[in-house]
Amino acid sequence: MVNTAKPCYTIPKGGGSMSHNAELISVGTELLLGNILNTDARFLSRELSKLGMNVYYQTVVGDNPERLRRAVDIAKGRADIIITTGGLGPTCDDLTKQTLAAAFGKKLVFHEESAERIRDYFEQNLHGAPMPENNLQQAMFPDGCVILPNDWGTAPGCIFEADGCHVVMLPGPPRECEPMFCAHVVPYLQKLSGETIRSRTLKLFGMGESAVEARLRDRMNALTNPTLAPYAKTGEVELRITAKAESDAEADALIAPVEEEVRAIFGDLIYGADVDSLEEVVLAALKEKGLTLSCAESCTGGLIAKRLTDLPGASAAFEGGAVTYWSEVKRGLLGVPQTLLDEKGAVSEEVARAMAEGARTVFGSDLAVSATGVAGPDSDERGNPVGLVYVALATPEGTFCRELHLGQSRDRVRTTAAHHAFDMTRRYLAGLPSELKV
Repeated sequence: MVNTAKPCYTIPKGGGSMSHNAELISVGTELLLGNILNTDARFLSRELSKLGMNVYYQTVVGDNPERLRRAVDIAKGRADIIITTGGLGPTCDDLTKQTLAAAFGKKLVFHEESAERIRDYFEQNLHGAPMPENNLQQAMFPDGCVILPNDWGTAPGCIFEADGCHVVMLPGPPRECEPMFCAHVVPYLQKLSGETIRSRTLKLFGMGESAVEARLRDRMNALTNPTLAPYAKTGEVELRITAKAESDAEADALIAPVEEEVRAIFGDLIYGADVDSLEEVVLAALKEKGLTLSCAESCTGGLIAKRLTDLPGASAAFEGGAVTYWSEVKRGLLGVPQTLLDEKGAVSEEVARAMAEGARTVFGSDLAVSATGVAGPDSDERGNPVGLVYVALATPEGTFCRELHLGQSRDRVRTTAAHHAFDMTRRYLAGLPSELKV
């Protein structure tokens, strides 16, 4: 029978501290066609890495039971954890449960409690719309599985163990997949090893991944527990320290000296630990000090303002921003002198400084940042090359500016220029030198 109790994760003996290999199988023809980006795989890979589990293979399969069955059979031979996403819906092409049950020799049985939850979901969230009978397909489960309630949609997930594999089935929509994984699957996987796995992620801006790796290579190769690994993102690097131990306290004690060593190597290039972004750090510091910020943007086209206003509570510290693409707007809105624009050009240190100072005056903010440059794909009318950007910060103590050469990629130029604007602000708020010293 299907387990009708709340999820209870009892792990068979013998797991010990072995390393587990997980394989992800994403189901959906829309993924193969490129109509939908496979964010589930990215999310799950990162979360499994945090848990100390290996992900050596990812597979995307269309809504075809034969091809899905072949993918499962291959995965059974090389992984002890199989996680599928998608194919748990009510339509005729949602065949993940049926296919995996057959692959592991299990019957599908009806679970009335899940059916009632689905009926309640329709009643409460869909204004009493009648539930189509085919939704009851979502209440069929492999015999003996643990059901994962879906508090974010209609398709429950499930977990079962067979043939030496732990099989996890999750819904495809990220708004359902991600919280279900965190709420129900993470506790299950944590108990497989019988150990606590803790991670500490240091965020670093101002040095590329290869340079970071060169400074840490010998140390990373010497470490076994904890481990240290770099992860590159556009314009910045993450350094993740992961430890396994009998308790959280023991794991944290293993992480602490490695973190101290890394901080000693990179100093103030590290802008935070276990934070999401530079702008998050900047916003927190502005709030703490009771200061406000505004921005004047040209080549970044509003990206600085967007990243700040994406954060909850940004209105407490962000006054506003102006996108001043044309020189006439820089002059008319920000008060940049026409003589300066004529003599130096819109892409210059002098104009970047004037833009930041003008924004500080116009918005009445304590601080203001600006960005002006050539994002590409072509040089500007003065022959300035793609990637040349000036970022300035106006403060009560004076205005600071960086001249940047950010390469040929338009997206990278814009993203990294915004990073620099936030980094200059972060450094000012922390009492650090405005310039990067690598």
